[in-house]
Amino acid sequence: MIWAFVFALLGACSRAAGTNAGLKGRVTQKGLEYGQQFGLEVVKSLLKKEHVPDLNGSYNIPLIGDVGYSVSRIQIQELQLNESVVSFSEGTGVRLVVSNARIHLSGVWRVKVLFVPDSGTFDLSVSDLSLSTELGVSRDDGGRPQVWSANCRSSVGRLDVKFHNGASWLYNLFMGALQVPLRYEVNRQLCPELGKGISNLERVLKTMQVSAQIDPFAAIDYSLVNKPVIAREHGDIDLKGEFYGVAKHTESPFSPVPFLLPDEGDHMLLLGLSEFSANSAAFVYFTAGALRKNFRDDTIPKRSPIRLNTGSMGLFLPELKKLYPDMPMELHLSARKQPLLTCLPDSLALALFGAAEAFVVLPNATLASAFLLDLDASVAGQLQLDSAKVGGSVALTNFSMSVVRSHVGSVQVKTLETLLKLALQMVALPMVNKKLKEGFPLPSVYNLSLVNPRVKINQGFVLVATDVQYQARAAVAG
Repeated sequence: MIWAFVFALLGACSRAAGTNAGLKGRVTQKGLEYGQQFGLEVVKSLLKKEHVPDLNGSYNIPLIGDVGYSVSRIQIQELQLNESVVSFSEGTGVRLVVSNARIHLSGVWRVKVLFVPDSGTFDLSVSDLSLSTELGVSRDDGGRPQVWSANCRSSVGRLDVKFHNGASWLYNLFMGALQVPLRYEVNRQLCPELGKGISNLERVLKTMQVSAQIDPFAAIDYSLVNKPVIAREHGDIDLKGEFYGVAKHTESPFSPVPFLLPDEGDHMLLLGLSEFSANSAAFVYFTAGALRKNFRDDTIPKRSPIRLNTGSMGLFLPELKKLYPDMPMELHLSARKQPLLTCLPDSLALALFGAAEAFVVLPNATLASAFLLDLDASVAGQLQLDSAKVGGSVALTNFSMSVVRSHVGSVQVKTLETLLKLALQMVALPMVNKKLKEGFPLPSVYNLSLVNPRVKINQGFVLVATDVQYQARAAVAG
């Protein structure tokens, strides 16, 4: 189970040669050690629910002869792993070293002496248990993680058994003679059983999803694009991080560019989110036709100086009021090409390319096209992040407007542009910033929450450096 946590952290996160990544992640030594702390607790709770494989054998006891024995229904009652060290194994994966561990088990014993069977229960204490093993990590051809067990070694220092029921008083007399074969059997099965657990994990990873649908329009591909890179003090992985359309998978015009995560060992986890990922998402929503919005006057904030009717808009189009006096209007906003995000040092820059077509709503409810405008805007943004939500703020840096066509005479472009810019700054952006200040909740991944996260905007990517906290889900009452 500790391996599952370690790889989950690595998978939630480079310096690998090969395909460039849209998302990068790094688990530091601090993160690995935190995973060890609660991972071992999870291991303990799980092992107490599991039965250890049966042990069978025979041994010759002086004066009694050959004794065939079997111990079954072995269950761990107590597990102490106080002296354990987890570290990165450079070029391979993760190394776990356990020293002076203690295990207390119970179970059922059966023996056959001179063809006479006997049975009862027992308590088994194993002390001075040592174990060292490595978990190798890689990727398969489908971009899924792979794991394997390497270099496992174990030793059992002392093993004490206390028999109960049956002729246990007799077998307890010969416990010294049984220590050697029992200790051998326990030690012989430690590494193979660990290997079985890692094999089970590998089978689970082979079926792991490497993409997820976000909404009816978009899905994200988070498959591994390179083999994980394991250094002495951290583990890095590269994820594709590309959005694609649900209805139609159109090739994105963008390609990820290389970027490196900085060396910041004070945090457990580093995440690098590239502008490529954001722009691939914008491309998907644009090509799906999702970047469209229609407005009527009742959907415009009351504070707006411009109303959607021919009386208000006629101030900029004198012919409009003459052709359509005192009639409601409808405005169709859409992106004429996809938005473009650029990550600059300490700031985000978003370029918006829109089109606004105004219609007059005729008495029979049909629409008559009045004019079509191109609207271009540039916005600067900041990000804010805490343990529960992500937010930020935006500011308008540039706005321009041009007339594509008009069916109602000339348009007073400069005046309308000035008023639209004023409306954006006084009405639209304050509403957006209010929502951004409230923030959006962060999803819980693997029951992990962020602790003291720090976000920094770099050239080409956003860096999130954070500690994490694991909280087990409460059991659901049956």
